[in-house]
Amino acid sequence: MNLIIHNLYSPLKHIVFLLLLGASSTSFAQVGYWQQRITCEMDIDFDHVKHQYSGYQRLIYQNNSPDTLRRLFYHLYPNAFQKGSEMDAWRLRQPDPDSRIVDGLSDIKPEEEGHLHILSLSMNGNPQVFEENRTILEVSLTDPIPPGRSAILDMTFFGQVPIQTRRSGRFNEEGVDYSMAQWFPKICNYDQKGWHANPYVLREFYGVWGDYDVRIHIDSSFILGATGYLQNPQSVGHGYEKAGVPVNRPEGSRLTWHFLAPNVHDFVWAADPDYTHTQRKWRMELFSISCICKTRIMKLPGRRCKAM
Repeated sequence: MNLIIHNLYSPLKHIVFLLLLGASSTSFAQVGYWQQRITCEMDIDFDHVKHQYSGYQRLIYQNNSPDTLRRLFYHLYPNAFQKGSEMDAWRLRQPDPDSRIVDGLSDIKPEEEGHLHILSLSMNGNPQVFEENRTILEVSLTDPIPPGRSAILDMTFFGQVPIQTRRSGRFNEEGVDYSMAQWFPKICNYDQKGWHANPYVLREFYGVWGDYDVRIHIDSSFILGATGYLQNPQSVGHGYEKAGVPVNRPEGSRLTWHFLAPNVHDFVWAADPDYTHTQRKWRMELFSISCICKTRIMKLPGRRCKAM
């Protein structure tokens, strides 16, 4: 082997050397790299009459950074969709290049606003001191989270779905009742530059990667689509059930939709009574597509907001 290498044509030797050098540089560049990680469970009770929801969240936060964390921050995105919010003030000062965005929120009614408020928060069973500052929640930890350690954060919260002015909200121009993006208390990302706890003025921010386990309790007339995989298709039906297997829905007027979404940085969902769910499979079930769509497009009267 040594004899062959020494007799290689000179330019090829240079190429081999550069490839080895590049591989070494890549290896050295990865040393010390880290990302935070979460495991998030949520249980949501949704009221489609009031367009409001209450929720419980359990977040296991893994601090993979070399830093000791003495504070935590969460995004409270729905609070941007209110009269007098920072987003409203920004939109009044200058136009948005996206023509689908409404000019302002100054004439929005209280029942059309978005809200997200924290009712309680504890870490490892101990109550924490927290403060809402519009679209950001700041938590002062009673005990810091050291490097390489994790903490369990239990939270209860209450929200109201706004009339859709961006990609999230209710009753968009396509006729979809609920488009739920940026809807829950979402922990801000902490990376090599520190906390990314910027107020929500125009664009949302990147999040922490993790696994989501979400249960949504809602009126049985709604059909849902969401991030991840539905875990209880035989209790839900609506086209999600396995062919030839009877649907066993629980008694009552409400259904629980249970989704698992592994290794994602957000969880979104949509709900509408007119959705239909279809499945198609090819190549002896080696490849499949699951699709949810609205078969009846409804133009809502008096809409002043445009959908994303």
